[in-house]
Amino acid sequence: MRRELHFGDNLEVLRDRKFFPDESIDLIYLDPPFNSSASYNMLFKDKSGDTSEAQIQAFDDTWVWGITAERALHDIMSREDVPIKLQQLMPALKSFLGLNDMMAYLAMMAVRLVELHRVLKDTGSLYLHCDPTASHYLKLVLDAVFGVEFFLNEIIWQRSTGKSNSSRKFPTNHDSILSVSKSGKHTWNKNQLYIPYDQNKLPEKTEIKYSHKDEDGRLYRLDNLLNPNKNRPNLTYEFLGVTRVWRWTKERMKRANDDGLIVQTAPGRVPQFKRYLDEQAGIPIDDLWLDIPPLNSQAKERLGYPTQKPLALLERVIAASSNSGDIVLDPFCGCGTAVDAAEKLGRQWVGIDVTHLAIGLIERRMKDRYAELKAKGAYKVYGTPTTVKAAQRLFEESPMQFERWAISLIPGAREYKLGGGDGGIDGMLYFQNEDGEYKQGLFSVKGGKTLNPAMVRDFRGTIERETNAEFGIFICLHGPTKGMLTEAATAGFYKNAGKEIPRLQIATIKDLLAGKLPERPRLVDESAVFKKASRQIKSDGQGTLL
Repeated sequence: MRRELHFGDNLEVLRDRKFFPDESIDLIYLDPPFNSSASYNMLFKDKSGDTSEAQIQAFDDTWVWGITAERALHDIMSREDVPIKLQQLMPALKSFLGLNDMMAYLAMMAVRLVELHRVLKDTGSLYLHCDPTASHYLKLVLDAVFGVEFFLNEIIWQRSTGKSNSSRKFPTNHDSILSVSKSGKHTWNKNQLYIPYDQNKLPEKTEIKYSHKDEDGRLYRLDNLLNPNKNRPNLTYEFLGVTRVWRWTKERMKRANDDGLIVQTAPGRVPQFKRYLDEQAGIPIDDLWLDIPPLNSQAKERLGYPTQKPLALLERVIAASSNSGDIVLDPFCGCGTAVDAAEKLGRQWVGIDVTHLAIGLIERRMKDRYAELKAKGAYKVYGTPTTVKAAQRLFEESPMQFERWAISLIPGAREYKLGGGDGGIDGMLYFQNEDGEYKQGLFSVKGGKTLNPAMVRDFRGTIERETNAEFGIFICLHGPTKGMLTEAATAGFYKNAGKEIPRLQIATIKDLLAGKLPERPRLVDESAVFKKASRQIKSDGQGTLL
């Protein structure tokens, strides 16, 4: 059973043929980061301008024209295994769009789609989730990589149910999901593509048809039992006093009558078949998906992840285009909705994300939802540090990613963002105190070798400054000095549920990797705490949440 999470740039991860050999994946879903709230015109502003630059951004990962985008385009144009259609398309797009964020986005998507095409099986499909800002350009790229003849659908999903009136254009309330296949032999489970009937909210035509109700309250309609072929001697017989050419044999007709499924409204009238509504497949699903609501602020499955999609959306994609045991890949897995849906439906799964915070979030999500994934070795994580040496390497490569990863080692901790700077705070968690109020625990992360008591003293001042903060945890890659430990001890204690907990603790990466966690208050329901505390903190003006 393949269950894998990979940390890193998905392009580099996908090119590791040890994990991703040719034609090894059954279904791909990707929701690449794109700032759908950005001004459409700003995305096309040339970088030589003096006004503010547009950004295509997911968290701190910004897609802008620079050396990375230039290298992606060069890669497309120089490789022999890249489709010629794509090599013809990309220079044309560059000439048309110029060197802006949109072109950077398309170049970096194109080189990844080439790899995704390589790893997809002949029976596989790919679903690319995007918004109307870029969907038309991405459609061209997909056509160039997969072939025009293998485009399947542009699915429209209503991602929001209402917006304020726009004075200059109609509000944009939908996303596009572009689906393509590797060949004409792709998996397609037609029997999964129905929405069960809701008897309290039937389509008008269905309500008119199923107008009868039996003694159990089941809705049914009367269906024709006559055979359209009048020349069927073997099906011509008398039944309930009526001789006709029937659809069924006399034996089958008798069984249906004994089961109470034949209705004759009056003697001598042609009998009809009782067809129950609850035995029908349901309403056929087309390419306009209005029945899956977006996640609102109170949704139980909401994790606080900005681009999180509903589980039902991914379940529909996976059920339609894969079978039990198939491998589902999400190369931009974010908070893990696709891998969650894959696990729920009995598929194997592989997720890739560039942030350690996302990988940590997915691990907690999957362990919380599936008891079998709590066992050691139930799934594998590649690219996440498991030793102090590997953590040191991560810090040297990306201090920001190290910071996020270190925070993810504390259950319940989340990255902290505050407009204009972090104010000395790198992470936080929420807990409920004895009075039922939601309070904060704060985190500060240091990866450098230079450590001194002043850092702890400054962090203590930050804790005392924040209105809702009760305690702090200072995380360091290298061991603290004696003076730092003394400074932390002088911060005293705070009480929670009758227990005194040090107000300021120091945790090393070595201890955290060994499972030695600092003392913390118990989170009764982390998701509920996060939702309520989020509203509380925002109303107090104390910051914004990721």
